Amino acid sequence: MGKAGAARKLASAAAYGGGGLSLLGGSLYAVLTAEARLARKTIGELRADPPPDATGWYGRGRPGPAIKVALLGDSSAAGYGVDRVEDTPGSLLASSIAERADRRVYLREFAVVGARSADLAAQIDRTLPIEPDLAVILIGANDVTHQVLPSQSVRQLAEGVRRLREAGVAVLVGTCPDLGTIKPIAPPLKQVARAWSRRLAAAQTIAVVEQGGRTVSVGSILGPEFDAAPALLFGPDQFHPSAEGYRSLVTVLLPSSLAALGVIAEDEVRPEAFRGEGIMPVVAAAIQAVRNPGTELDGTEVAGARRGVRGMWVELRHRRRHPHTEGSAPDAEDPHDDVQADDTSVQA
Repeated sequence: MGKAGAARKLASAAAYGGGGLSLLGGSLYAVLTAEARLARKTIGELRADPPPDATGWYGRGRPGPAIKVALLGDSSAAGYGVDRVEDTPGSLLASSIAERADRRVYLREFAVVGARSADLAAQIDRTLPIEPDLAVILIGANDVTHQVLPSQSVRQLAEGVRRLREAGVAVLVGTCPDLGTIKPIAPPLKQVARAWSRRLAAAQTIAVVEQGGRTVSVGSILGPEFDAAPALLFGPDQFHPSAEGYRSLVTVLLPSSLAALGVIAEDEVRPEAFRGEGIMPVVAAAIQAVRNPGTELDGTEVAGARRGVRGMWVELRHRRRHPHTEGSAPDAEDPHDDVQADDTSVQA
């Protein structure tokens, strides 16, 4: 079975409630279409002004060489809904990496509000010239809301990860969030959105790890944590996260970003069984990751082999969360001039 077939099989197994969803009948489709129109009316139109751009330098006064990070994806990466750059995921992530690694960080933001997996190719075209050390990708929610087939979304993501890895860039993908917790979405559309987004997240996991990247499940961006405190973690449209919600997202991304950069503590190097960590086949690990937000997967070897009889070997990790770091406004220029931040050939 090829990658697309394995992803489809896993997508069905990963749906909660047993069995997943098959093709929809005409009457149910009509109900879902009406529910979708009502949800869009409640959420409202997108704001015309883009989110603050987090591109720039972080960690002033810290030593070099600088760490270069590219942030790609959709509105969850861009920070749609916040007014201050300090509240964007880019600023929060770059500030946190600078503090934990004690290095200067140059972050370049390529994320676009409304982007789908098909849009990643263009973002990667603009990313490669800056030769980042790490690319963080958040994508998938708009594929679900626009009913893009998971197999198509996964192929596009896998191709993007392949290109980045061939260029020597470490890749971390935050998989599709759980859309079943969005308040304006009513049953039965809620159940469909939940199953579809979880199936996509599971399939994304397999494809990314197969291409040499690592994943972290970010169901908590719109999952249990958000469901428990919607007034705090969602923005005014009840769809996109608030500033506090983006901080919650970055607490999930940060430990895996540090691991991808190789700047983790010695006690974080090996999996710890008592924390539910270990080595297992990718399909079993991906199912667990979908069910447990914050789960990181990365390819590994067992007895010198990357694959066993049940597929690729992966490390499943539940990395420790770090204390919150306040975001900061980026510096436009770096006094050490390691990177030309004003290179117009790669402007976002």
